[in-house]
Amino acid sequence: MPDSVDKDVYPEPPSQTPAPNRQSAVPDPVPLVTGLFSFFIDSPVTAFHDWMESQRSKRRIHYYHREFRRVPYLTECMEDDILCHYEANKQFKRDHLVDQEIVRIMRERVAACRTREGESANQNCAPLLKQYAEVCKAYKNRYEDLGYYGGARNCLMKQKERMMEERKAAAQDNLE
Repeated sequence: MPDSVDKDVYPEPPSQTPAPNRQSAVPDPVPLVTGLFSFFIDSPVTAFHDWMESQRSKRRIHYYHREFRRVPYLTECMEDDILCHYEANKQFKRDHLVDQEIVRIMRERVAACRTREGESANQNCAPLLKQYAEVCKAYKNRYEDLGYYGGARNCLMKQKERMMEERKAAAQDNLE
């Protein structure tokens, strides 16, 4: 490689870049249009939005956790009160969903305990297995024979039949 550089092939860059000459007879319309848009359209909309947010922040509504008030059970409703029957049935459906979630969570806890404990799962997870069995028994007693369209009335009738059977069995035990 030669020691000297050929100035014709590699010319030196200019020491300063010249500023563009922006003198024109017609003014640039972009800043004017942008300023007008900002003043007449964006500013009122932004002010309205900020005012609405301040009003909304005073009474914040959380949509992720809705709390329903407890309604009377079906036994507390009058015979011809259709609205009370409807609300009791909806309450029953919500309770059914909650009970399903409880059973699912308990099942997941038992599975996690069995995975964690391995060979000694029956011994170390015994209290959890006992609790899971109680939860499943309670769920089965309440919802077993209701079917897909079972509601509060069907559950009440099932409960009444179970109570009558228990009374008959107690009466049979007293006679013997």
